[in-house]
Formats: sequence, structure tokens, C-alpha cells
Amino acid sequence: MRRKNVLSAALVAALVVSLLPATPAVAASTFVVDLATSTGALRYGATGFLYGLGDEGIPNETMLAALKPQVTAQKAPDGLQHPNGDALKIAPMFKRAGGRDIQIYMQDIYKQWPYENLGLNDYLAKVDTMTRKVVADPYRASYVYVPFNEPDQIWYAGNLTAFLNAYKTVYQRIRSIDPGARIAGPNFAAYRSADLRTFMTFARDNNVLPHVTTWHELGDDFFTGWQNHYADYRAMESSLGISPRPITINEYGRFSGDLGVPGNLVQFVAKFENSKVDGCLAYWTTAGGLNDLVTRNNQATGGWWLYKWYGDLTGTTVAVTPPAPTGSLQGLAAYDPDKKQARVIFGGNNPASGTYDTNLVVKGIPPALGGRVHATVWGVDTTGLNPSPGPYRVTESDFTASGGQITIPLTGLKGTSAYHVIVTPDKDLSAAGSRYEAEYAALAGSARVTYGANTGYSGTSFSEGYGASTTASTKFVVTAPDDGYYNLALRYSAGPYTGAPAARSVRLRLNGSDLTDVALPGTADWNTWNTVTTKVFLSAGINRVDVNAYASDDRDAVNIDYLDVTPTTGTVTAYQAESSANTLGGAARVAANSAASGGSYVGYVGAGAANTLRFNNVTVPSAGRYRMVVTYANGELGEGATNYNSNIVDRYADISVNGGAGRRHFFRNTLGWSNYRTTVVDVDLAAGANTITFGNASAGYAPDLDRIQIAAPVG
Repeated sequence: MRRKNVLSAALVAALVVSLLPATPAVAASTFVVDLATSTGALRYGATGFLYGLGDEGIPNETMLAALKPQVTAQKAPDGLQHPNGDALKIAPMFKRAGGRDIQIYMQDIYKQWPYENLGLNDYLAKVDTMTRKVVADPYRASYVYVPFNEPDQIWYAGNLTAFLNAYKTVYQRIRSIDPGARIAGPNFAAYRSADLRTFMTFARDNNVLPHVTTWHELGDDFFTGWQNHYADYRAMESSLGISPRPITINEYGRFSGDLGVPGNLVQFVAKFENSKVDGCLAYWTTAGGLNDLVTRNNQATGGWWLYKWYGDLTGTTVAVTPPAPTGSLQGLAAYDPDKKQARVIFGGNNPASGTYDTNLVVKGIPPALGGRVHATVWGVDTTGLNPSPGPYRVTESDFTASGGQITIPLTGLKGTSAYHVIVTPDKDLSAAGSRYEAEYAALAGSARVTYGANTGYSGTSFSEGYGASTTASTKFVVTAPDDGYYNLALRYSAGPYTGAPAARSVRLRLNGSDLTDVALPGTADWNTWNTVTTKVFLSAGINRVDVNAYASDDRDAVNIDYLDVTPTTGTVTAYQAESSANTLGGAARVAANSAASGGSYVGYVGAGAANTLRFNNVTVPSAGRYRMVVTYANGELGEGATNYNSNIVDRYADISVNGGAGRRHFFRNTLGWSNYRTTVVDVDLAAGANTITFGNASAGYAPDLDRIQIAAPVG
């Protein structure tokens, strides 16, 4: 649903708290998790976005992949509704990040909201063009067509019969061009039971049933009415003899108070996962920021961490009983018998600005966890559109299970915050700190947590399974406050192992690319631990660090205890854009801006092949891949619908090294020409002096360029 309000960045930042007045905390409630009652496979369905992706790299793949994204809804191919968010253009990145379905808002081919009503024939011609583009696309199987958006409010408001006939006509036209097309509908602006029944009856009788049923949940009624909506629709299908359709709530979250607020978003995540449906966060602000989960350039807000926790759940979901089915405190939980871990995510309070107490009861604790268990509770606060420092530890303790049940008393919890609990066997040897513990990280391949008889480790356990393996991987997601060098301290053990050399090594992978092999001296036994530190250049925000097995001869047979990340110094060489040592081509010129690092920048790069900025004498000691930190500003607002959202433009530059072929890089809008941000681009440089040229031969400009900084990826 779209609103006529145009949001400024300041307004967006202010809309992160409830409008309700604060009230004193109430008596402790009881929140129950039953590990003995499985509720099915994890769907991760709530991790979806409407216009959450802007262009290739906005947000970057690292931010996206850590959330296990499932569905995104984007504009029509070459649509005029917004400057970015084209479904076909974002598809490669979304699929690389593990995404499942890309819904195409076909009416976003039009420029205005409400969409210009130029008649069905005009729309059918556009449908023909769009569908043929989808058919020719390599990701064809991943697309879901959404032919109408909120038809109950635009074009067919008050005329359901006209909508039904138009839907049938468009549905049949799409299938005539793309016989295997998946089509979604009706996409009402809210849950409308009577109209939905009429729609489904008509669709059944005319052989145009949607493959995915969609509607929006954008109002206060979601919080008390979701379960009724879901149950009513499923009963409707049954009564009409229609097999159950997948459901996508492809716009969810209220206009104010929900986006980016962990304590409010828990409501949606919990309810959608419980019902095993998909959902896409609503598009109320700017495109390309995962609907306020990402800010600036690839930095996490508080809301991002909630969805990261959600993506961290493994095993199967288990039954959760909140204090009240329609109350503000909600959550979800999962149990993984292989990792011997139970995880709980919860939050919410009414009013959101208040605090509350609750007793978290975990029952049905299986014998595999033992008679005593360890529980650690983390919290994450709302940060608006500012970067989040990340989760913090709330409490940590051991509990004796009585009748397979423990109670974790929690007080002073914040209504706008979300909380994450991990319950493991009572094997902790030290308290959780700022380290990234391997046993809590995502594990892949043969990597596993066993809670064996080993000693000397940190936390509650460690990851193993690297011996006789080329697939074991421990995947850490870390946060860096600034671009720069950090010491990655890897604690490990590498005891005697038949057929393995005394000295071991593992391969570090950073943000999806191999970084370096790290030498790990052997340890006396598997209860002796050592730490090796590697200095690595990290981008500000979220980074993925994988510790991988890679060899067939067991040189990588190790156990991984934790990763510690601390800032350090390193050689970073800066080159100012306005320097007289550089070469300006065509219309590119130096201009003053006190917000720029040197008081000046270079603008008017692009809008023609001749208008370029070339950095000369970019000097490095040896050939290889380097990190280039580009400081820039981009405040361009583009064309599109004129009465809602901020139509930001993500400018791009084609970057050429030593006269070679250009590589395109998009620069996220900074919401102002004096807001300078950084983005990191990898460049391959020759030993000695190099040239790096920024250009844009299209009609569009590159961003205003302040400076570049060059750093080796490994210090």
C-alpha cells in the first residue's frame, strides 16, 4: 500500500517508536517454549522485502545472504514507478544470496500512484512486453507475476466484477506467452474475506487460480487479527475444494513505528513463521535498504539483527505459547538435535516505549541436553536509521531442569528491543563475551558441535569435523564500526591426527571470496588451544568470515573455538579526487564542499564518455587485489511517482584500472549532497604506479567523488 506522505530522512528516523504514552512496567508474564512439540520445518518466510533491493550491490550480498532471504517483491522490468528496484536487474544478486522467489509488481510499469488508468488494452500491451522479457531471462523459474497491486483501491475500487474479468484476461495473456508462469493474486490492500471468497470462487470456476495467494497486512488489525485471517482463508480453500496455495503477505508493517524496530517486527516474524507463510516488509521509505534493516552503506540497524537471528535458527520450529495469543509479547523457537541447541527469539510490549518482565519457561527439554543446561540471553535495541553496535549480553546462567523444565526470569526488558536465547548442555567453561563463539556460528559441510569430553575451550563448546573433510566450514558474521584493519584472532586446537602433518592450516573466506590460507601450528593435544591472528581489512558494517577446510590431506584437521575481532592499524594510502596530480576529462571539474575530506570534490563525472576522473600514480608494492575505499556523495532524486516515497537514484560509475575494461559499481544514495559515505570496491593493481579511472558513458552521472583509499586485503 502506498501513502501520499513524502518522508524525509529526518522523519523516517523519528518514526521508530510507538505514539502511545509510556506506562510503568507490569507484573511478569509467562512465555512458554515446548521443545518436545515440533511444529515443522523452518520456512524463514518472514524474511522478504518489497523494493528492499535497489541495484546490484545495494545492499551488498553479504548483508542479504546472512538473513537467508526467501522472497523479494520488485518493480516490473523497465518500470517507471521508481528509479531502481527492477526485478530482472536485482535477480543475479538475490539468487547468489540464496533467495527463492522474486515477485514482479507488473503494474509498476506505470509512473504514477495510483497507476494511470489508460485502459486494459494499454496494460495488456505492456504485459506482453514484460512477460517476453521474463521468458528470455536466465532466472525465469524464480519469478512470480503479480499482475495487479491493491486492485480494491485502484482501477477497480468498488467494482469487483470488473477486476475479476480483468484478472482473468491478464492471467490468460501471461500464460499464453509463458505457459509455466506462476501468478499471484488477488493482492488486496487488506484481508477482505467476502471479496477473497468471491475471487477464489471465480478463479476456480474459470481455471485461473493463483499459484500464490497474496494480500497485505498494513494495519493495527494484524496484531489481533492475523490468526483469524489465516484460519479463515485456509477454511475458505477447503470449503471451495481448492488445494492449499502458498501464501505471501507481500507488504507487511505499519506506515510508522514498525520498520527497523526489533520489538515490533518480532510480531510479524513469529506469526508468519508459525503459519508457515512468506512475507515482505512494506516499502514506506527508500528502496535498496532492506526496508530500514540496512542504513548508509551496508551497515545494520537494530532490526537487521532480529532477522539475522531468525536466519540462524536451525532444526525445526517448536511450540511457543505467548502470554496471550493476540498480545504484544510474541516469539518463536527452534530446536536442533544435531547441534543440541534450542534457540528462542521474542520481544514486544504495549506500549512499545515501556519495559516489561517475563518468565521464559522452557519445557520438554530432551535427555540429550542433560539435567543441567546453560542459557545465554542477548538483546538488540532499536537504532532508527543509525548503525547498530550489535547485540549485547543480557544475562547468562546455568539451570537445573526439573521434570524437563527450566524457568529463566527476565526483568526490565525494553518494548522496542528483541531478545535471543540459546540453550545448550551445561558445558560452559567461560562466560559469553564479545567473542564470536564457533558453537553459535552457522556450520556447514561436516562441521558440527558434539559437546564431548574436551577441556580448555571458551564458551560452551567448539566446532569440529575438519578431519577427513574438505567441506567443513564455520561461518562467522561480524560487525566492524568503520572501514579499516582488524585483527582476526582465531583460537583453535590441532592435536595429533593420523595422517595429518603437525602444522595445520585453514582457508579464510571473506564476504563470499577466498581471502588467505592461515598457518596454524600444531598443538600438543586436542585439549590444548592456540590463537593465531590475521590482520584483515574489513568494510564498515557486516562482514562474513568463513573458516574452511580445503585440503584432501588433513592439513586442515583442526577444532575451532572462537574468532575475536579487534581494530588495529595498517597501511592505507589516500588519494584526493581534487589533487592536481589527477586528470580531469571533459566536463568533470573540482568544486568546493566543506563536508568533503579536503574541502573539495570532483563532480560532473559521467553523462558522457568524455567526462572522467583519472587518479594517477596509485602506487602499491606488489601486484594483486586491493581494497579501494571510495568516499562520495549522491543526493540525486529521480523521476517516478511524485506523491509517495523518496525516489532516490543509486548512481553508478564504470571503474577502469590501467585503461582496462570498466567494472560497474553502484553507489547507494546518501540522502544529501553533503552527506559523504564510503563504499569498498575491489581492484586488481599492478606493482608500482597505476591509474584508476571513474566514468559513466550513459546519460547519468557518477556520484560526487571525494577521495579513494587503497589498502591490501590482508595486512
